[in-house]
Amino acid sequence: MKYERVKIADEKDLLANLKIQLEKHNNIALTDNEFGRVLNHLNKGNIFDRAKILRDKMHLVRDDGTSAYIEFFNSREWCQNQFQVTNQVTNEGSYKNRYDVTILINGLPLVQIELKRRGLELKEAFNQVNRYRKHSYASSHGLFQYIQLFIISNGVNTKYYSNTVGYANDKSSSFKFTSFWADKENIKITKLEDFTKVFLDKCHVSKMIARYMVLKQDKTLVVLRPYQYYAVEAIIEKVKNNHNKNGYIWHTTGSGKTLTSFKASQIITELEDIYKVVFVVDRNDLDTQTIREFNAFKENSVDQTDNTKMLVKQFGDDTPLIVTTIQKLNNAISHENHKKEMDKLRNKRMIFIFDECHRSQFGETHQKITQYFTNHQLFGFTGTPIFKDNASGSTGYKRTTANLFGECLHKYVITDAISDVNVLKFAVEYVGRYREKQGSMNNVDIEVEGIDTKELMESPQRLEKIVDYIIANHDRKTHSRDFNAIFAVSSIDVLTKYYEIFKSREHGLKIATIFTYAANEEDKNADGLLDEEIQLDIFNKINQHSRDKLEGYIADYNKLFGTNYTTKDSKSFYNYYRDIAERVRKRDIDILLVVNMFLTGFDSPSLNTLYVDKNLRYHGLLQAYSRTNRILNERKSQGNIVVFRNLKKATDDAIALFANKNAQEIIFMKPYEEYLKMFDQAQIELQKLVPTPADVDILYGEEQELVFVRNFRELLRIKNILLSFADFEFDHTDMREQTFEDYKSKYLDIYDKVLSDHEKEKVSILEDVDFELELIRRDEINVNYIVMLLARLVDASNEQKDRL
Repeated sequence: MKYERVKIADEKDLLANLKIQLEKHNNIALTDNEFGRVLNHLNKGNIFDRAKILRDKMHLVRDDGTSAYIEFFNSREWCQNQFQVTNQVTNEGSYKNRYDVTILINGLPLVQIELKRRGLELKEAFNQVNRYRKHSYASSHGLFQYIQLFIISNGVNTKYYSNTVGYANDKSSSFKFTSFWADKENIKITKLEDFTKVFLDKCHVSKMIARYMVLKQDKTLVVLRPYQYYAVEAIIEKVKNNHNKNGYIWHTTGSGKTLTSFKASQIITELEDIYKVVFVVDRNDLDTQTIREFNAFKENSVDQTDNTKMLVKQFGDDTPLIVTTIQKLNNAISHENHKKEMDKLRNKRMIFIFDECHRSQFGETHQKITQYFTNHQLFGFTGTPIFKDNASGSTGYKRTTANLFGECLHKYVITDAISDVNVLKFAVEYVGRYREKQGSMNNVDIEVEGIDTKELMESPQRLEKIVDYIIANHDRKTHSRDFNAIFAVSSIDVLTKYYEIFKSREHGLKIATIFTYAANEEDKNADGLLDEEIQLDIFNKINQHSRDKLEGYIADYNKLFGTNYTTKDSKSFYNYYRDIAERVRKRDIDILLVVNMFLTGFDSPSLNTLYVDKNLRYHGLLQAYSRTNRILNERKSQGNIVVFRNLKKATDDAIALFANKNAQEIIFMKPYEEYLKMFDQAQIELQKLVPTPADVDILYGEEQELVFVRNFRELLRIKNILLSFADFEFDHTDMREQTFEDYKSKYLDIYDKVLSDHEKEKVSILEDVDFELELIRRDEINVNYIVMLLARLVDASNEQKDRL
C-alpha cells in the first residue's frame, strides 16, 4: 500500500507528527509559535466546520510579519499528499479510548478503521465508533474531529461511512446509512483484505475525500456510494474523451440520483473548455433543500423566478453552473425575443444534465436542444428507462431512452439497491374479491377485476368500503401513525368522492389533497408515465367545478394547519404544494389523496404506505410504489402497497422490465404465512436457551445474555413485520402474547443493566450491541392493556412496580 508506518501513542506524538507532515507538505519550516497559531486555527467549530477548514488554505501571518498559506489537504491533486498509517493511538477525554487503525493524511487523522473479530456483528464496530466520538474525539485539540471516513470490519464484512452518520442529532444516524464498496458491476467487496486493496489505495481514498464527499447545508457530510462514484466517473470520462457522445445513467428510484447528478455537474465545471454546465430539473423537484445545496456551491446558480430573462442572463454571464427547469430552458431556446442573446452562444460547449430524463415535456425539449446548440453533450438520469416494451403511447414518448441519450453508462437497478439495503422491499397486499383468498381479512367485497365497469368501480358503495378498510387498517400499516401514506386514485372526480367520504367518517386522520388539471384514468395502452406537472397557469387547465372543490379542500387545510392558501393566486397555490410536501415529510399529514402528483420524484422517508385505486403500469407503477421504500430506521422494515385493483400482472410486468423476471423474491416481502413460520422458528431458538421468561434471570454470565438478546431481537424484528399485515393476530403464532411481553420485560431489564454498568464505567460485551428499541412499539392503551398491567403488578417486585 506504500503508506509510511508511524508509531503514535498519544496526542503528544500526534501533534509532533502533524507539525513535521505539514512542514513537509507545504515545504515550510514552522516555529513553535506559528504552529501554535495553526493549531488554534484547526481547533474551531464542529465536524462540518472542520471539514471546510480541511479543504481551505489558512492565511498564516508568520513571526517575521510575512504571509504564508498553509494547505491541509490537496483536493485538486489528491495523490500529492503525505500518507501515513498508525494503530492503537490512545486518546483521553471523559474516558480513555484506544483506536484500532488510523490513516493520517498530512498528519491529520482523516480515516479511522475499527475492527471486530470474526463472528461479531458489524454493528458493534459502528456502535463502538459512536462511543469514541462521544467520549474522546473532541478532547484537547480535537484533531480526531477531522476524520472524514470511518471503515468498520469484522474481517468478512467491511463497510464505510462519513463522519456525521451515527450522530444522535443526525436524521441519518442509523447503521443503515453505512455502505459496502463494490466494483463497477455492483458486486460487493466485503472481505477486509480485498476492500483494503481497492478502497484504501492511497490515491483512491484521498480521491473519495477530495471529490466524492458533499458538505451539505444541513451541516452533514455525505460520501457517495460506489454506484454513484462509477456513474460520475463515467460521465466525466465521456466529457473528457468523447465530445460527441451522450449517455444516460440508470439508477433505480430512491438511490440518490439528484446527489449523483449534482456531483457530476460540480466536477464538470472544473474541466477546461466547458462553457456551461446546465442542470435541468422539473419545477416540482426544486425543493428548498436542493436549492440550498446548489446555491452553496455557486451563489445564485438556482434561478427561482419564472422569468426566462434571468436564465438567458445566466447563459451570458460567468456562472459556470446553471440550475434551471425544463420549462424555462424550452422558453429560452424557443422564443423569438431571446433569440439575439442566445444565438451568440449556440457554438459554445455546453453540457446538459437532466435530473430525470422522462418528464412530460422532455421529448420536445430534447429535440430543440440538439437542434439549437451545435456543441452540446446530454446526460440523463432515470430510475425507470423507456424500452421498446414500454415505449408506446403519446407522441413524446415513442422514442426509448437509448434513442434519446445513447449508451447506458452505468446501471444500478432495484434488485441491486434492495440487496444493498439502500432501499426497502415492498409488501404488496391485494384487497378485494379474490377467490383464492378464503378467510383472509383482505377478502373484502370490493370489486377489483378488469371486467368491472367504470360505473361499478366508481360507485359510492365501493368507495365507502375502501375508505372503511383504510380507516380500520391505517394504524396497523403505519405503526400507529409513526409513518404516513399516499392514496393514489384514478381521477379528480373519484378523488373528490373519496375526500367527501373520509370527511363524513369518524377517524381522527389528517387528510389533505392536491391536484391541478384533469389527469384521469390512464389509457390502457399508455406507457405508464405519470403527468404530474405543477402548472402555475392552472386556471386554464382545470374546470370550474373541480377548482371550486379544491378551494374547499384547501380551506379545510387552512383550518387544520392555520395557513392561508388559495387557488385564486398562482403563487399561493404553488406554496400550498410546497407546504404539503413539507408536512408529509414531517408527518403532519396522515394520508395525502392524489391522482398523479407526488407519485414520481417525491422523497419522504417517513412515508411507508401507498394505497392504490387506479391503473398503473411500468414506469408509473414502479415510481409510485417507490415512494414508500426509502430507508429510515429499524422500525421501517418495508414499503406497504395496498392495492384495490387487480394489478398483479402489471406489477409482475414492471418488475420483469426494470429488474428481471427472477427478481420477485428480492423485491417483495414474503407471504404472511412465511413470516409466521419464521416467528415460530425464532421462538424455538429462543426457548432452547430460555424455556420460560423466568429462565432469563439464571443465565450464566454476559455471553449467554448476549445470545438471549440476539435471539429475542430476531423475534422482535419478525413481529415488527407481522404487525403490518391486516391478517395478523398473536393467536396465529405458537407463543402467547403474555409470554412475549414477559420476554420483552427481561430484554429491557438487560438493557437497563447495560446502561447502569456504563454509568459505573464497567466494561461490558453488551455495550456495543444494538437493542433496536424502536422495534418495541408504543402500546395501545385500552382496557385489555390496563388489565394486563394490573395482573403483572400483583407479582412484581417493588422495583418492577415503580417501573410499571
